[in-house]
Amino acid sequence: MLALPFRSAKDLAGAIRRRKLGALELLDLYVARMETFNPTVNAIVVTDLEAARKRARAADRALARGQVWGPLHGVPMTIKESYDVVGMPTTWGVPELRNNFPTQNALAVDRLLAAGVVLFGKTNVPIHLADWQSFNAIHGTTNNPWDVTRTPGGSSGGAAAALATGMTALEAGSDIGSSIRNPAHYCGLFGLKPSWAIVPPRGQAMPGRITVSDIDVCGPLARSADDLDLALAAMAGPDEIDGVGWKLALPSPTKKSLREYRVAVMLTSPESEVDREVQDRLQALADFLAKKRAKVSDRARPAVDMAEAHRVYISLLRGATSYRITPEEFATQLDDARRLRDDPSYYARMARANTMHHKDWLALDEARQRMRWQWKAFFDEWDLLLCPVAASAAFPHQQSGQRWERTIRVNGKDVPTTDQLFWAGYTGMAYLPSAVAPCGRTPAGLPVGVQIVAPQYGDRLAIHFARLLEREFQPFIPPDDYLGGPGMAPRNREAKGATPPSDSPGQRSARPGKPVARLDSGAS
Repeated sequence: MLALPFRSAKDLAGAIRRRKLGALELLDLYVARMETFNPTVNAIVVTDLEAARKRARAADRALARGQVWGPLHGVPMTIKESYDVVGMPTTWGVPELRNNFPTQNALAVDRLLAAGVVLFGKTNVPIHLADWQSFNAIHGTTNNPWDVTRTPGGSSGGAAAALATGMTALEAGSDIGSSIRNPAHYCGLFGLKPSWAIVPPRGQAMPGRITVSDIDVCGPLARSADDLDLALAAMAGPDEIDGVGWKLALPSPTKKSLREYRVAVMLTSPESEVDREVQDRLQALADFLAKKRAKVSDRARPAVDMAEAHRVYISLLRGATSYRITPEEFATQLDDARRLRDDPSYYARMARANTMHHKDWLALDEARQRMRWQWKAFFDEWDLLLCPVAASAAFPHQQSGQRWERTIRVNGKDVPTTDQLFWAGYTGMAYLPSAVAPCGRTPAGLPVGVQIVAPQYGDRLAIHFARLLEREFQPFIPPDDYLGGPGMAPRNREAKGATPPSDSPGQRSARPGKPVARLDSGAS
């Protein structure tokens, strides 16, 4: 079993209910680890420890009276900085919002509190949540625990780094462009991008906005698949404005073993070439599933044109986030959109999408709805699609210039970082749920995750498949450099986690970079 700081929230909640562990005791352990390791990774950027300790004491007293608040009673957690929490600022990394203190919690926060959690801090994000890195001018840069010269992902990068280092028990993020999936992949964690709109986003928005954004979702990150299930159960369900007319009833998974699954595997795409080191890990998983006698195909695909899907997604994505551009930026991009009418570059696509007519959006939505039916036909034949989360493992920090001007190294070539948005949008813009599960390490010791795509509202199916992979292929493994410190016995440096079965190709060892001082930089 993993050492105490790295155990699943489900295990920790069970220990608290059995009175083997106190809520305040566990909170103090995570705070001590935060004090030890957060200067290295800069994941947790704001706390309210007085309120958290008050709640933890109340949780212990309630349990002494035989009262259990919920399935996560007394479990300490942090949450992405973009969620409103009374007593802590919500800035989205925007300097002008440095002193924005909300007067009520996000709905998801209230629901997690109702499930029993002890919320003690918030984790770092990029400005506007718009990067696969997590840095901003208010809180600086978050580092990847496996190699602190690299990004932990974004925009829920602080969330992933806090989980991977054993500084918190559970996290919640948001995802419109892989902002849950990408950090889970880069940091070796589990994550869930739920089906669109099943977790109401009220209170996880820029100040003053209450509209549900297209494509965007809220969902959990964790160190186990069971925790995804628990957190989703707490967070999901209609908001009160909708609840009088509908209720959420996600189907329960019926399959018991890997051999019962029909799985399509996709290793790369012409729209976003995937680094061979990432492909190799997914191929190892496909081979493992075949050995387990699952039905596996490397050719089965929905009848969706990938180039068209990528075009539609980028336009819908940028249309969904266009509300935040200033009137001056709108005027500039309107001129650029006219000037770059046929330009295929990311910036030109963004400018056209940010300034498009509503009639153009309706045409894009029509194309999206047709693709949704094509995905439905695909899932009539196949249970899941397994594919990459991103084009590479975690890449080195790079904070100069605009996002679309930066590059990453893929198979010996420099490619735009924005190309890999394909892996976010191919399924995401069709409202499909995706779980991410650990899938081993690259030769350099960097984590690789697999994206498990299920049919719409098949969230629990994706989680269950991740659970089977966790048990039989690859569990969460902590980074070596964080196996010391509070809550760790000396023997735990050798006992890194569950021992894999002998026929599992999942990798257990890693060669992480050594911690260095955190990098502070203003956001671009």
